[in-house]
Amino acid sequence: MADLITVDDPDDPRLRDYTGLTDVELRRKREPVEGLFIAEGEKVIRRARLAGYEMRSMLLSAKWVDVMRDVIDEVPAPVYAVSPELAEQVTGYHVHRGALASMQRKPLPTSGELLASTRKIVVMESVNDHTNIGAIFRSAAALGMDAVLLSPDCADPLYRRSVKVSMGAVFAVPYARLESWPRGLDTVREAGFKLLALTPDAKASAIEDAAPHRLDRVALMLGAEGEGLSTQALVAADEWVRIPMAHGVDSLNVGAAAAVAFYAVATGRPQS
Repeated sequence: MADLITVDDPDDPRLRDYTGLTDVELRRKREPVEGLFIAEGEKVIRRARLAGYEMRSMLLSAKWVDVMRDVIDEVPAPVYAVSPELAEQVTGYHVHRGALASMQRKPLPTSGELLASTRKIVVMESVNDHTNIGAIFRSAAALGMDAVLLSPDCADPLYRRSVKVSMGAVFAVPYARLESWPRGLDTVREAGFKLLALTPDAKASAIEDAAPHRLDRVALMLGAEGEGLSTQALVAADEWVRIPMAHGVDSLNVGAAAAVAFYAVATGRPQS
């Protein structure tokens, strides 16, 4: 059973895991090095625990203590009860959901381990917007993609905003980082995957014509918002695919495009 500890000093060192949550650069540097991530909101905290992540501590406003009572009773980690005002002082923003947990990261699998046990994967290049990362993971989980591979410069899927947007789906879809780019794509191809690069380029095949749902192993490549896949990534792909558009629309947000493409991988019936 966890200890419920009331804290009234925003500089209390026990709250260090929660300081400066709005400072993106600080958190990007701190969290992977210190082996932690922040789960925000009751549902996300519960999903993190169900996924096997160990809790380091929990930060709750008073009205959330009863809601999270079963978790408090089950975990050995300390639980800090604070006022909403103090939570805002510590984190740097108004914590709307009133519940935060600091969770211990797990070691990531290698790309080789993921490739050996999957058939439908997502490969992201330079996707640095945490909202897009979260949205893509949520769609990947919902539409049955097996895993995600990230280029070395992609954003952290366990950053607070990504976790929140994904509603904890980042815990459901295994992921790994490729060690090099675009050379790492060779290992994907060597594992038997066909590399399909999603692009709005008119020279690309309509995704339903590529019939990704009929492929034994398929790797769907996604690029960053606006810029899309790099020339090097496009050259490395086996085939370019696009989502047919209507009414003069040239492209979709990468999160929306990913969902449509994942549906095509799953069923062969994309909807634009």
